[in-house]
Amino acid sequence: MKEKLRRLDPWILIPYLLLVVIGIIMVYSASSGELIASNLSPTMYLKRQAIFAVVGLVAAAVTYWFRARFWYSKGTVMIAVISTLGLLLLLRLISHFNPSAAQNGAVGWINIGPFNIQPVEIAKLTLVLYFAYILGRREKKLINKRPGEVFAAPLALTVLFVVLTMIQPDLGGALILSFIAVVLIGASGVAWWFTVVGGVGILGLFGILVNIIGHLNKSSFLLKISGLKLYQLDRFRSFLHPFQLEQHGGAQLVNSYYAINNGGWFGRGLGNSIQKLGYLPEPYTDFILSITAEELGIVGATLILILLGILIVRSLLIGMRSRNTYHMLVCYGVSAILFVQTFINVGGLLGLIPITGVTLPFISYGGSSIIILSICMGLVLNISATEKRKREKRVR
Repeated sequence: MKEKLRRLDPWILIPYLLLVVIGIIMVYSASSGELIASNLSPTMYLKRQAIFAVVGLVAAAVTYWFRARFWYSKGTVMIAVISTLGLLLLLRLISHFNPSAAQNGAVGWINIGPFNIQPVEIAKLTLVLYFAYILGRREKKLINKRPGEVFAAPLALTVLFVVLTMIQPDLGGALILSFIAVVLIGASGVAWWFTVVGGVGILGLFGILVNIIGHLNKSSFLLKISGLKLYQLDRFRSFLHPFQLEQHGGAQLVNSYYAINNGGWFGRGLGNSIQKLGYLPEPYTDFILSITAEELGIVGATLILILLGILIVRSLLIGMRSRNTYHMLVCYGVSAILFVQTFINVGGLLGLIPITGVTLPFISYGGSSIIILSICMGLVLNISATEKRKREKRVR
């Protein structure tokens, strides 16, 4: 037990704990005013986020304590895949038989009492575990130039996850799953052009989609056959012209700009945000970094991004230094999840890309996200400790 504790990686553990604490504080600050206006307890989301954080810490500890090979055993991976598919299919059934369950236009959550499960968050981790399991066990086939046999099953699972996620509809989640697959394919050692073509293809299709949607008319035939909702059309068009379309979907982005501008370098002070008072809807989720920038300034928001950057880079370094293919791919996958979620969230609130409803890791309110990300941190800590033990044995 002492040896296991001694091998805890402070470059993962400390930023993770700091982000969780900052997230709890900012969720309370961003949500309390809206809850008071609705005659609800101002600490409701504070208590829930604290519970999620504690559950996440326990999950991370359990993940760290098990032997690393437990997480890439066939039984563990298959249970994760089957469970995730079941949850995603259940969402589809809920959407079909109970359309009123939609939140913000999408059926992306399964309600269990006062809490919600978001299957796409589980799908991210499942995809990483499955890719690592398959590619780690079929490494010789890649070396022997037989990538088709190796990638058939992982790509099929990726397409299935992406399709089930897009029909919720959740474009942000689908984009994250696609990015994870591209990163893990690239990390597997396959020909570099294959990865480049795949990555450019995803970005290119996304860019084309944005431009096409931006020029659609609300009564156009293309809109009807695309399956897009009017709120989605407004969201994409407002990305291109936020101030001109402030009353038609652009208000979120405009108020995000105001929040960042109000905060300046050092902020208005914790709890003193103006934009959280009815201007930014649900400011404790997608736009929590805008509220953070308003209250703690650019300096405070930058500190959060630096902590996330440390986790991303450290996970990459642990993967790069590992001689175990599975360990390497899991670390790369976790790094990809953190990077793409941060990029999409920050890019959306700055107006660099369309708003897709992706939350900021560890900071935004949400149980599924913080628990799954905590398990990811437990996995990386476990792999780091395992690699340290191996190095110590080689030195002896």
